[in-house]
Amino acid sequence: MFGGLFDSLGTGGPIIVILLAISLLSVILIIAKTLQLLPVRSGGKLRDAAFAKWSDGERETARTLLASGKSPADRVTAFAMDGTLRGLPRGPLEAEVERQGNAEVEAMSRHIRLLELVAMIAPLLGLLGTVLGMIQSFQELELAQGAANASVLAGGIWQALLTTAAGLVVAIPAAIAATLLSARIDAAAHMIEGAVGRFFLDLDTDSQT
Repeated sequence: MFGGLFDSLGTGGPIIVILLAISLLSVILIIAKTLQLLPVRSGGKLRDAAFAKWSDGERETARTLLASGKSPADRVTAFAMDGTLRGLPRGPLEAEVERQGNAEVEAMSRHIRLLELVAMIAPLLGLLGTVLGMIQSFQELELAQGAANASVLAGGIWQALLTTAAGLVVAIPAAIAATLLSARIDAAAHMIEGAVGRFFLDLDTDSQT
């Protein structure tokens, strides 16, 4: 059944198959990244409670509280608290916290470029299928020496244009998802910076009192 369908699409058939495979990959990536990034902006109240306990001298409790958090900001701040409790010097600790934060951002950003690539190449593949289909249609017209039925020629053209439509259908959701997920990652990165900056500011304030 599918063989006959793809044969009816002429030169656009292989392009449609490729676009279907890319579409499946795109859907899997969108679902996986959405589930991964759901909790990355959470934990604001948890961090507030942990900072309050840290300021009250319950430092181990504060670290344990944040270690149970689900957001990158929770984990990086808990890492900073743990390093402070272990007596790490301020310079190396800040460097390690920055490295940890970069690792969290890298983990969140993984495969986003692949979605962006899908959004970029899907329309090009669709356009390639259309160009190949148009070439085939006009070759058939030439072989018929201008006597081809207009309905046959129109059928070849719509089959060719179908690949462009398919390419856009694949590309648009991928582009939207990549943009929204990237914005969520940026917001999570800012939350990491804010939480760590707040921790070191509170640490400096405590040391001066």
